[in-house]
Amino acid sequence: MIRVILTDIEGTTSSISFVHEVLFPYAAENMAEFVRDGHQSSLEISEQLDAVAEVSGVERKDIEGLIDVLLEWIREDRKETSLKALQGMLWQKGYQEGAFRGHVYADAADYLQRWHDRGLRLFVYSSGSVKAQKLIFGFSESGDLTPFFSGYFDTRVGAKREPAAYQTILNELGVEAGTVMFLSDVEAELEAAASVGMKTVLLVRDGNKPSASSHPVAEDFSEVDALLQAR
Repeated sequence: MIRVILTDIEGTTSSISFVHEVLFPYAAENMAEFVRDGHQSSLEISEQLDAVAEVSGVERKDIEGLIDVLLEWIREDRKETSLKALQGMLWQKGYQEGAFRGHVYADAADYLQRWHDRGLRLFVYSSGSVKAQKLIFGFSESGDLTPFFSGYFDTRVGAKREPAAYQTILNELGVEAGTVMFLSDVEAELEAAASVGMKTVLLVRDGNKPSASSHPVAEDFSEVDALLQAR
């Protein structure tokens, strides 16, 4: 029996376009000023810049060089933990100032509440930082959805296409793999989750279902729920 739902965000609970057409451009437009203003006054920003310098090889004192690295990583959509952390800080500012609201599909918002009320434990696993995850659900167009979640995971547990990351999540949750269902729009992530014993569902939000998949396929969360009920 499924007792835990682990869900991706982009392309699963939320539109890919919101991330790429709203969040990423906002970060690109504001990152330089954000770093220049905060690199001396904010320990949180400073710690992430330490990590950027270590990974990139740019000298820590070269703030403009580090900014150039961050902007390049944004263009590449690089899954670098330090970048994701800084983006999360920036997006918090944007959400709080009302620059945008988090996009969550109406069916996702509906079933997140239904599953929570039914006693399922809900968790997020996304390449975006935990801060960014909490923001998209906390400031969503459907209101604050964070009360429905029991926890959040990001790339600090590992890469989403690596089985070890899902085993780490299982270890932290202390549950059997067969009681967890992972939802994602990326087959490689589902393969990694399935390899450690998790149940999986492929979300296809554009309606173009694949001709073949080794995973159950759903176009929205109502179809995911039907799969849950059938188990």
